[in-house]
Amino acid sequence: MPVDDAEFKLALSHFASGITVVTTEWNGKPYGMTVASFASLSLRPPLVVVCIEKSVKTHDAIASAKKFAVNILAAHQGELSTRFASRSEDKFTGVEWANGTLGLPLIVNALTTIECALHDQLPGGDHSIFVGEVVATAVRQGKPLLYFRGGYHPMP
Repeated sequence: MPVDDAEFKLALSHFASGITVVTTEWNGKPYGMTVASFASLSLRPPLVVVCIEKSVKTHDAIASAKKFAVNILAAHQGELSTRFASRSEDKFTGVEWANGTLGLPLIVNALTTIECALHDQLPGGDHSIFVGEVVATAVRQGKPLLYFRGGYHPMP
C-alpha cells in the first residue's frame, strides 16, 4: 500500500537541506524558483541534478533554453527563498542579479552560483530530473540557508 502524501511530506521534512534558487533565461525573460531537490551527480564530467515540477513555468523554460543556474542561498537570504517559492509572475522585481557566463540570471551575494548546460532531462513522476553539466562556478564566504521540518534554521 503506498504512503499517503501527508506521511511522505512529514518523513522528508526530517531531512535538512540547503536551499537553492534555480534560474534560467528564455526569450529574453528570466525565470526562477526555489528548489531543495539539488545534488551533485558526477565529478568527471562535472554534473549536478535538479528536480523541477512539470507544472511550473521554470520547468518549460529550462527545457527550452537548455541551460540553468543553481544559486545556493546564504543564511541571510530566507526572503529570497520565500519570494522564489511563490507563484508570482515577476519574482525578479527588486532582486539584485547579474548575467553569468551563459547569460543566465545569477543572484548577487548568493553563497555559490553554478551555471550548467543541460546534459539530460529524465522523467521523475510529476517532476523532471534535469542533469546539468557545470560550465562555471563562483563561491563566496558565509553560511548556507538551511531548511528543516518546515522552516529555516541557522547553521550551528
